[in-house]
Amino acid sequence: MSPSHTIAAVDLGSNSFRLQVARVVEDHIYPLDALKDTVRFAAALDGQGRLNDKGQQRALAALARFGERLRGMAPEHVRVVATNTLRVAKNASDFLPRAEAALGFPIEVIAGREEARLIYIGAAHSLPASKERRLVVDIGGGSTEFIVGQQYKPLKTESLLMGCVSYSLKFFPDGRLTKQALRDAELAARSELQAIVQDFNHEHWQLAIGTSGTARSLSDIMEMNRLTESGITAAGMEKLREIMLKAGHIDSVNLDGLRADRRPVLPGGFAIMAAVFAELGVDKMGITLGALRDGVLYDLIGRQHQRDLREVTVAQFKRRYHVDMAQQNRVAALAEHFYRQLAASMGLDAEQDLNLLQWASRLHEIGLSVSHSSYHKHSAYILQHADMPGFSSHEQARLALLVLGHKGGLKKLGSGHARDRWARVLSLRLAVLCCRSRTDRPLPPVQLVALGNGFSLTAEDDWLANNPLTHTALLQEAEEWREIGQVLQLSSNFLHWS
Repeated sequence: MSPSHTIAAVDLGSNSFRLQVARVVEDHIYPLDALKDTVRFAAALDGQGRLNDKGQQRALAALARFGERLRGMAPEHVRVVATNTLRVAKNASDFLPRAEAALGFPIEVIAGREEARLIYIGAAHSLPASKERRLVVDIGGGSTEFIVGQQYKPLKTESLLMGCVSYSLKFFPDGRLTKQALRDAELAARSELQAIVQDFNHEHWQLAIGTSGTARSLSDIMEMNRLTESGITAAGMEKLREIMLKAGHIDSVNLDGLRADRRPVLPGGFAIMAAVFAELGVDKMGITLGALRDGVLYDLIGRQHQRDLREVTVAQFKRRYHVDMAQQNRVAALAEHFYRQLAASMGLDAEQDLNLLQWASRLHEIGLSVSHSSYHKHSAYILQHADMPGFSSHEQARLALLVLGHKGGLKKLGSGHARDRWARVLSLRLAVLCCRSRTDRPLPPVQLVALGNGFSLTAEDDWLANNPLTHTALLQEAEEWREIGQVLQLSSNFLHWS
């Protein structure tokens, strides 16, 4: 990236889709443009947990509008994240290709704790510098994120499956505001909060901060109607409760600061906030404008300046699972060497997705901490399901699949993968195979090229003769590829042996 450039973040939330375009000058972000579309995505989930057609069409129309604004921007300058609705929708895999086509950029479905981390980064950059610990709460459309952090570092992150859209639909489906409905919604939220009270109660922070739509809306209502002087307070919440119950229906609530797009989801958001105040011991909550999309922008800058949190996460996993550092370095170097050969013969950019291969090379043995037997399956399971800050769910799935395929049969990987993905699988498998002795050796004299229906490997006669174990393993490897209908053609300088 140049010292001055334009970047963009897209937040596909469960209530609203948001686009933020910003200018970056010396690591400082200056907003240029913003778009918002209240898609109410969580409301599109039917009784079977599938996105209905009408909701999908609303979302695709919004993405097409965003796509026009982003047209012409470099892919590395744009990051798109999707949150809870696409985490839980059973037909998300069918919707995502259409969504990406409408937007023109890939979409990352991020895990709840990764969402919480990015929210905290956005909030922290919009708050005055201080050393006190902060509780940041973001009530979204389908989930609520909680973070305790200090300065720019999130210390604890959590995501609970409750949001202003889902709770409004569940407890206030007809818009009626009754004591019983409000009580039921608050008790449901308090029950969810019980799981995190021990780590997020008032003993762990000095300042509570709210961010995103629900918190901002509650703060605006309280300030503009003089229910509080600033922010959200416990006393202001009780006054607002009385006003809502007296109105009897959300359409009858007449308050300054209550925007039309927030009105339908106010009851659910209020109930969750009331539960947060009660369970976590909050008496007053300040408000910040920094939120998920701002965190995405700052995280994007970090990635471009080699401050990628994914690298930090990989390093932490290596320590946590006691990875053999010398061996992972050998495998990573050799896998890269093989992949660069294949990429050159396939006309691919060798740098594209090279980091994925490197991370897989460094983490392929973490399953040994569970069991030596089928350790590659344990490694893949950990990478698929563990919280990995900085990684999207899609990235974790791709990483897990690559690690799963580094040994054993190839049928377990399924079919339909692009050729570049098979090239990375082959590169990692060959690197592990050639590094079996776990000793430092010169690069093997092996040449790899891609064929129309597979790959070709050529080795020197003398090297094969001096490494009969590897020679036999290569013959077995060719058989594994034949089992899935692909060719791994093996030959030496003077003897064809496939």
